[in-house]
Amino acid sequence: MKKYLLLLSIFVLSLFHLSAQEAYDLLILNGQVMDGTGNPWFRADVAVKGNEIVKIGHITSRDAKKIIDAKGKIVAPGFIDIHSHGDDGAFGNRSGIRADDPMLKAAHNMVMQGVTTIVVNHDGRSPRSIPAQRKELEEEGIGPNVALMIGHNTIRRLAMSPDFQRFSNKEELERMKESIREGMEAGAFGMSAALEYVPGRWSNTEEVVELVKQVKEYGGVYIVHERFSGSDPMWYLPSRDGESPGNAIDNIREVIRIAEETGVPSCATHIKVKGADYWGVSNAIVKQVNRARARGVEVWADQYPYNTTGSDGNTVLLPDWALMRNRWDRSAEDGADKPKTYKEALARTLAKKENHAPLEKDILREIERRGGAENVVVFEFLDKDLIGKTIAQIAEEKEMNYVEVAYYLQLEGDPERPGGGRLRGFSLNEQDIEILAAQPWVITASDAGIARSKEQSVHARYYGTFPRKIAWYAKERGVLSVESAVRSMTSLPAQFMGFKDRGMLKEGYKADITIFDLDEIKDKATFFEPHQYPEGMYHVIVNGTFLVEDGQLKENTLPGEVLHVKDSRRFTKIKP
Repeated sequence: MKKYLLLLSIFVLSLFHLSAQEAYDLLILNGQVMDGTGNPWFRADVAVKGNEIVKIGHITSRDAKKIIDAKGKIVAPGFIDIHSHGDDGAFGNRSGIRADDPMLKAAHNMVMQGVTTIVVNHDGRSPRSIPAQRKELEEEGIGPNVALMIGHNTIRRLAMSPDFQRFSNKEELERMKESIREGMEAGAFGMSAALEYVPGRWSNTEEVVELVKQVKEYGGVYIVHERFSGSDPMWYLPSRDGESPGNAIDNIREVIRIAEETGVPSCATHIKVKGADYWGVSNAIVKQVNRARARGVEVWADQYPYNTTGSDGNTVLLPDWALMRNRWDRSAEDGADKPKTYKEALARTLAKKENHAPLEKDILREIERRGGAENVVVFEFLDKDLIGKTIAQIAEEKEMNYVEVAYYLQLEGDPERPGGGRLRGFSLNEQDIEILAAQPWVITASDAGIARSKEQSVHARYYGTFPRKIAWYAKERGVLSVESAVRSMTSLPAQFMGFKDRGMLKEGYKADITIFDLDEIKDKATFFEPHQYPEGMYHVIVNGTFLVEDGQLKENTLPGEVLHVKDSRRFTKIKP
C-alpha cells in the first residue's frame, strides 16, 4: 500500500511539474490576428512563453501568468521603424535612447505608436565607435529593440577631415573600409548615407559602391538619404551653382546602380518628390524601380506619410549668403566686420543693387521648393496675426510680392533668427505620397527621433507615423488595404533588414506584438500641437514584456535587445 501511495504521489507531482512546464507567460485570446504577411486577419489565440510566440490558434488552456481578452481588436506584429533618429548623435549621444530620462530610454513617442524595433544611425550619422555604442546600449537597457547602422558621413569625416570637400583618394577609402569592417563585426546591419548632406555630398557613386561592397561581405544593407529629392538638392542655389546637378530621377538611378553593382539590398529612404515644380514625378520613380526589380535588382524605399518634411519646419526663404553666413560651416567666423544680427546682414546685402537680382532668383526658387507661396505657412513670428498665414496670403494683405514678403519677415521679425521667424513648407503633393505608399516595395518609417520635451518643435511624424498610415491612407483614403499597411511596417522591413525571427506573428518568432482597435486607431499629432499620442493603441509587447499596457507607457521597463547582424538571415561570416 505504501509503495502504491508513493507511486501515486510521484505521478501527481509529475503532472504538476508537467503543467508548470507547459504554462504560458501570456495568453492573448479572441483577437483578430493580422500576422504581418498582408493576408486578411483571422481569429486566433496567441500564447507567449518567455520572449517567444509558442502557439497561435485555438488554445483551450488558461494556464498562464497573464491573460488578455483581445476581442474586437487587431493583434499584429510589433512595428519596425527602419529609419529612426532615436540614437545617432544628431542632438548629442545622451538625448535619445541612451539618455538618463526613462521616458527617452523607453522611446515613449515611438512605442506608443506600436513600434517594437528601431533601426538607428541614419542619414550617414553614427557615433565614432559602433562597438562602444552597442556596449552602452546593452549595459544601460532600452525599451524597444535596436539595430545599428554605420554612418557614411561619420566615417568620411574621420578619414578625410578637415579636407573633405572633394572625392576621396585610395588611402582615405581604405580607412573608411576599415571603419565599416569594425562596425559590421560589432553587429551593425549595414551602412547609411546622406548624399545631400556634408560631407557626403562631395562623394561620388564610385566611392559609395566600394564602401557598400564591404557591407555585402557580412550580409548587410544600404540605406541612403537622396542626393536630390526634387528638381535639385537642398544646397543648390541658382545664383551660385549654375545648372542644377540633378533631380529625383537621377537620385533613384544612383540607388539602383549601387544595388546592382554591389548586390546589396538598397533602400531609398524617406522617398518623396519635393517642390511644386516637380510634383508628379512619382510615377517615373515607380517605373524606374519596377524595371530594376524586374531584372533582379533588390531596390527598396521607405516613406513617412506626411506632405511636409523635417527640414520644411525650419524654412528660411533667404539664402545663407544674403545673411552673411558661411555656406558649409555655420560655426565659422566671416570676418571682423560680421553683422551682429540677421536683420543687419540682410540690410547690408540689400544696400548693394547688384545683389537684388541673384537674391530674388534664390528666394523664388526656395519658395517653389517648399511647395509654392500658398503652401509656406508662418508658425512663429513676433506679429502674432501672421501665424497660420501663408506667404501668398501675407503678400495679398500687405500688397507685396513674394520676395518683398521674405524681406519683410526678416526686417520686421526676430533679428536674431534666420528669416525672422519659423516657417513650415508643405512641399510634398498628396498624389505623389499616395502613389508611392501603394507600392509593395515601400516600407513605412518615421524619420523621427525621441521627443525630449513638449516645448520642442517636432514633426508630427514623431507621434503619428504608424497610426496615420493605417487610419488615413488605408482606412480613409483606401490607398492600400489595412493588411498591406501593417505589412509595410512589419514583415516588409524585417525582410529588407534580414530579421529572421521578427516582423510576423508566427510560432517560434520573438514575442514583439502590438494590439490596437481598428475602429479607434488615429494619429492626433498636428504641426501646431505635435506632442499628442495616438488613439486606439492598447498594448505593445517587446520580447514578451509589456512596454505599453492598457494604453499606458511602462517607463521603467527596458525589455529591448540590441540586434546583431550575425542573426540576420543574410549573414555570411565575421572575418577573423
